[in-house]
Order: sequence, then structure tokens, then C-alpha cells
Amino acid sequence: MKKYTYNDIDYELIKDYKSGFDNTEVLEKLTDYFIDYDYVLGDWAYGKLRLKGFNDKKNKNYKKINDIDTVDDYIKNHCAYDCRYFILKKIVTKWCNSLLLCDTKFT
Repeated sequence: MKKYTYNDIDYELIKDYKSGFDNTEVLEKLTDYFIDYDYVLGDWAYGKLRLKGFNDKKNKNYKKINDIDTVDDYIKNHCAYDCRYFILKKIVTKWCNSLLLCDTKFT
């Protein structure tokens, strides 16, 4: 899949259902809030992009409500029926001890 960089963090587009991924919209919406998440789900409702963060169980910020293993249930229960959506996965290239940017790429 394709790779993208937002806020100096690399992501891989791992799912693009019904061509839901729009790089321009993601650039506008993906903020520092999502730094701690391993995955970002973007879904479309009423012509607007919504973003939600998910984590692997290994992530120190893991909470059951944001478990990536439940993303299919989240889409089924919280997104518009058969909506366009995508999933971005953070590419971990170097681990660090920084509390803010842990598991992110440094150059």
C-alpha cells in the first residue's frame, strides 16, 4: 500500500474501502491528537470526514475502547451503513523515550 507522512510521522494506508482515502482531507484533519495512536480510521458521514484512533494491545496507551481488533465492530455500529472509509497504520521506524513522540520516526 501507499505511504504518507503527517506531522513528521509516517503512515501506511492499509485499507481503502470504496476509495474513502482523501489525502487533502486527512492533511487538514489529522492533528497531534493522533500521535499516540497506532492506527487512524477515517470514515465519511454526510460528506464529512471523521477520524478515530486505535491501538495495538502492546501500546502503553491501550484502552479496550480503542482496540484495533474491534475496528470492524466500530465500523458496523458507529459508522454510516456501507460508508467509505480507510485505515492508516503508523510506521514505527525508531523507538524513543520521549513521552510525546514515543514510537515515532526521528531524522
